Amino acid sequence: MSGDASSGDREVPRIRPEHLRAIYAQAREEFPRECCGYLAGDGDAAEVVRCTNVADKLHALDPELYPRTAENGYSIHGRELITLMESFDSPRPARIIYHSHPRVGAYFSEEDTRSALATEWPVDYLVIDAQEDEIKEAILFRRQGDRYEQIARFDGAPS
Repeated sequence: MSGDASSGDREVPRIRPEHLRAIYAQAREEFPRECCGYLAGDGDAAEVVRCTNVADKLHALDPELYPRTAENGYSIHGRELITLMESFDSPRPARIIYHSHPRVGAYFSEEDTRSALATEWPVDYLVIDAQEDEIKEAILFRRQGDRYEQIARFDGAPS
C-alpha cells in the first residue's frame, strides 16, 4: 500500500508560528524526554494536540519488548492514539505528527522510519532538535516510497 500511504503528492503544509511556538514550548517542558503530539486540520484551522509519551511506563513494564525510554523514543498514550486514528475519518484529520529529539538533532531515524512505515498513516512528520539551551530547528519529513525525506525546515528558538 505504499502508493496510497505516501503523502508525496500533497503540497507542503503551512505550520503557523504560534503552533511552532507551542510545540517548541512542549519540547522544552518535557526535555530531556521526547515530547509528542500532532497537528489536526490544515492551515489556519489546524490545532496542536499534545500527547503523553508513555515510553518510560512501557519500558518499566517490559524492557525487552520496549527497550526505548522517553529519552530516546516516544509512544503515544493509548486513548490519545485512538483519538489520533479516529481523526483520519473526521473533518479535521491529523496532518503532521511531531516529536522531539533531545540532544541528538532533527533527523528521521531508522526507528522513526520503521514505525511510520508500519502505521501507513497519510501524515508528514515534524522532528524537533531540542538541545540543553535551545530548540535548534525543526524539520518536516514526508514519505517518498519506503523512506522519509526533508520537505521543510523551521528555525528554532532560544530558551
